Amino acid sequence: MNRKAIVTGGSRGIGAAIVETLANEGYDVAFSYVSNKDKADAIVSALSSKGVKIAAFQADIASFESAQAFINNAKEFLGDVDVLVNNAGITRDKTLFMMQPEEWNAVINTNLTGYFNVTRNIVGYFLKNKRGCVVNITSVSGLVGIAGQTNYCASKAGIIGFTRALAKEAARAGIPVNCVAPGFVDTEMTQAIPEKHLDEINKMIPMRRMGKAQEIADLVSFLVSEKAKYITGQVFTIDGGLTI
Repeated sequence: MNRKAIVTGGSRGIGAAIVETLANEGYDVAFSYVSNKDKADAIVSALSSKGVKIAAFQADIASFESAQAFINNAKEFLGDVDVLVNNAGITRDKTLFMMQPEEWNAVINTNLTGYFNVTRNIVGYFLKNKRGCVVNITSVSGLVGIAGQTNYCASKAGIIGFTRALAKEAARAGIPVNCVAPGFVDTEMTQAIPEKHLDEINKMIPMRRMGKAQEIADLVSFLVSEKAKYITGQVFTIDGGLTI
């Protein structure tokens, strides 16, 4: 029987790579998207031929009710759940002096409260069955300060604290909870950066390049596997040496 995974923010970038990697490894996957139905449908269409079940559900995880509906729909579709990957996130970059309350709240509500909203609606199921696995995608921005990203850095640092606390709560049930903290990754978001700035970024990275979404997905794949079931409460940076 295929293992079952739920992934938030699975229609592009790192999330799409995670969905594809898990499907290629034989997981049935249900993932969320906010607004890009065409991309979500294209992923479902491309992966349905892999011999696994794939479904996409529209959800705004900043809303507890929307996150709850997503989890309920995903559970009904999958029939069971073994893995949760919290990945959905947004940015609203601006210096704190210029940042508006709605820009702060939008990032915190999606990136941090959204992880609570989703996890709160599945963790009881994991604890009851004494099995399951949670991987939270954070960022090196949660480990080091980045000017113009007070909201984003705060949300990503909060995810690390959330992960470590939940890891202690879930450990007795044998449920590992870990974080993956990518550095700069070559996605649609970073591809919009002017080439001059990309060169500057690459010079900051000891390996002299950005990461690939597939490299992040491969790490997630390991952490949700049986090979990693004794690892919990950890933050795995994958940044080409940026934070050394």
